[in-house]
Amino acid sequence: MRRPVKNVPMKYVPVKFSAAIAFFAAVLVAATSCSPTPEAAESNTLKIVYQKTDSFTALDAVMQDAKKEFEAANSGVTVDLQPIQANDDDYGTKLSLAQRSADTAPDVFYEDTFKVRSDVDAGYLLRLDSYLEKWEDWSAFNEAAKAAGRADDGGIYAVPLGTDTRAIWYNKAVFQKAGVPVPWQPKTWDDILTTARAIKASDPSVIPFNMYAGKGTGEGTVMQSFYELLYGTDSTLYDEKEKKWVVGSLGFTDSLAFLKTLYDEKLAVSPAEALDANVWKKVFGEWFPQGKLAATVEGSYTPSFWQKGGAYEWAGYEQDMAVAMFPTQKGQAPGGVSMSGGWTLAVGAKSKNPELAFQFLTTALNKKNALAYDTNNSQIAVRTDVASEPQYLAANPFVKDVSDLVKVTHYRPATADYPRISSAVQVATESVITGKQSPEDAAAEYDATVRKLVGEDKVLEK
Repeated sequence: MRRPVKNVPMKYVPVKFSAAIAFFAAVLVAATSCSPTPEAAESNTLKIVYQKTDSFTALDAVMQDAKKEFEAANSGVTVDLQPIQANDDDYGTKLSLAQRSADTAPDVFYEDTFKVRSDVDAGYLLRLDSYLEKWEDWSAFNEAAKAAGRADDGGIYAVPLGTDTRAIWYNKAVFQKAGVPVPWQPKTWDDILTTARAIKASDPSVIPFNMYAGKGTGEGTVMQSFYELLYGTDSTLYDEKEKKWVVGSLGFTDSLAFLKTLYDEKLAVSPAEALDANVWKKVFGEWFPQGKLAATVEGSYTPSFWQKGGAYEWAGYEQDMAVAMFPTQKGQAPGGVSMSGGWTLAVGAKSKNPELAFQFLTTALNKKNALAYDTNNSQIAVRTDVASEPQYLAANPFVKDVSDLVKVTHYRPATADYPRISSAVQVATESVITGKQSPEDAAAEYDATVRKLVGEDKVLEK
């Protein structure tokens, strides 16, 4: 822009020049009014945080589709996908760190059901009841599944993606080679040990019956191992009626003793392998497909690793593999045990645009995306309209077997202090399988830890 001629009064500036000044001033005002401020731009960007690993890409695929769908329907909105490459425990740690500041907190995030209540207490999750009332699809969700996102105040803070159960997955070919008849359904813990010993005697190179233990496999240690044992005794981890943690439990000690037997007799993996956070990759990617593992306790999502497009594609897995219910300790009612968990999507309490964030959540969990996720991740559907879809029913040849286990399933105590209790259980299992402590001593140390963590008024000895 030209400057006014020096020493010439403004009223004598040539008309053309005055018009130019007016034009550029108008352009500047227009540009200023149309250009989004940093705050406005930020409010139109949704930060989406979720987990992704080499073997877990189903959610990433859904998020990519939801991003395209949402941005196309909402002009000017940017969906910033921020997948965290980590296992479950590391993902939880990184997510918690991000939640501490409004600058890094996500608008929508992937949340494990067992952390909902503790994270609500920490102020990380937005209460969704007023939003859910206006969402027509909410009526399509299974009523029991809705409770996964409920906190102590009765409000809903997260929406389930799917749920799961746990079972014994066994290789029929390995069993038959060892002379064990199939289909196989143990009635007691002793039946498991008898079969495992027979397989070991037949072929010492085969791992007869794996159950996770130790801190390395984190929540997998309790959900895919210890709780199947504990809830098959006359004990529980938590007394729901009294709202107290159980200590002095014979069932707790017996469960540790069973793990000790498995590991001492080399019926499971070696202690060193058990402490490897990636041991599950060998279970799915090597040992089962290569006939080196006879059985393990794992989730209903297991086929997702082997099906076409899975991390460890295994043609013909449905012919070789089978499912059995984990038995109670002595065959007592109800005859079997399973554990259920699952993951949800939640809206961050620090979101600058919660309405828009919730709209994205509903896009990610609409029927189309829920069907894709449940199918590709071998999840038990929580939407009734998805559960009846032929595509869903045909995707997992074991869907009926694992869904039937819902009738004997249990859920982790959804309390704020549960994560610390879970860690104490993992420590106890590790102490036993490594020979550091006897089952009795490890159980006693667990009891002492629980008392210290929650206080004497929140424990119940029985």
